[in-house]
Formats: sequence, structure tokens, C-alpha cells
Amino acid sequence: MLDKNGIAKRIAQEVKDGYYVNLGIGIPTLVANFVRDDIDVDFQSENGVLGMGPFPFEGEEDADIINAGKQTITTLAGASFFDSALSFSMIRGKHVDLTILGAMEVSENGDIANWKIPGKMVKGMGGAMDLVASAENIIVAMMHTNKRGESKLLKRCSLPLTGVGCVKKIVTNLAVLDVTENGFKLLERAPGVSVDDIKNATEGSLIVEGEIPEMN
Repeated sequence: MLDKNGIAKRIAQEVKDGYYVNLGIGIPTLVANFVRDDIDVDFQSENGVLGMGPFPFEGEEDADIINAGKQTITTLAGASFFDSALSFSMIRGKHVDLTILGAMEVSENGDIANWKIPGKMVKGMGGAMDLVASAENIIVAMMHTNKRGESKLLKRCSLPLTGVGCVKKIVTNLAVLDVTENGFKLLERAPGVSVDDIKNATEGSLIVEGEIPEMN
């Protein structure tokens, strides 16, 4: 199985030259650490940063330069800072090519629940609803099961929805999957993970066609 850095490293392969990419809180923030050096990518954060770099080394943090998750970040040459209104104009105006989000649940038709668990305190929905309503390409980074071993890839989400039918691809600690009209299509499996392991961990409809390669 992959750890959080392994998930981020696999998602980094989906980032293409010239992309503007928004990284959500949690595992997605790690993706910036693994993007290839030979491509030009601009990472956008909805708190008002364009041109984020990797996380800083210990001792080199600047408390005034943070991402939407309030983590200290670095910025690349040419980075810019702006207010939240302009940031969300970029998002709502569909100027972001790829959005990478964490999730608590994803349904087999691409619904996502990632902002609230009923009965638990929440600071707010953040920018997630704007992102999923505006982005045409959404990849979810998540663990395949919860702490109780129950699947988070479901027939229907049980938690309040953030967006409907919007997720295109999911990368978990077990697998890479596309969301199709007929359910989750298995594309790759994590090193050391079998197809049966993934079937047992997936509540929603799982499509398995031919030999499933191991992640590179």
C-alpha cells in the first residue's frame, strides 16, 4: 500500500506542462513536492497565491506565506499574491486546469463528500464547493478505507455532498481508478496490492478489465 507521500507522487504524474493547478488541504498539498523539474506548472491556492513551490525546509519557514490549509509554503520566481475575491474569480472563471482534493467519501457516479461530518465542529466549507462546481478535471486523493476498515468508495455517499457527479479520477493507497457511467474503473494497483484486495475494499461497483498493471 502507498502512504500519503506515495499517493501524492502518483498524482503528480497527472500534472502536465502549462497547467494551473489548485491543491486542496491534506494529501493534495504534498503533490507540489513531486512534480517533475522539466515541466512548468503554476500551483494556485484559494487564499490568494499563484506560484506555490514545495514545502520549506525546517528553519526556512516564513509564517506570512501559507496555503489554504495554513501550512507554510515556498513560492517560485514570478509568484503573485492577491485577495480572495480575485482568487475565486480565477476558480469560478474556469482558469484552473486541474483541481486535486481530499475526500471522506466518493460515490460510484462521482459525487464527493469532503467538507462536513454531521455532529462534528467544522470551520466552514472553504473553497471546495466552488472548486468542484467550476473545475472540469478533478482528481481525489484519499485513503481507500476509513479507520474502521470500511470502504470510502461507495455506491452512494452517506455524508453531506460537496459536489455531484464531478470527480474524474481517484488515487488511493490501494489503486488508481477512473469514475465512469458504470462505476469505478480500476486502472492501476499499488505495489503489493492484489485486485482482490481492491475489490474487498470497494463498496461501489468496480470495473476490472484485463490485466491490471502495478503503479509505476
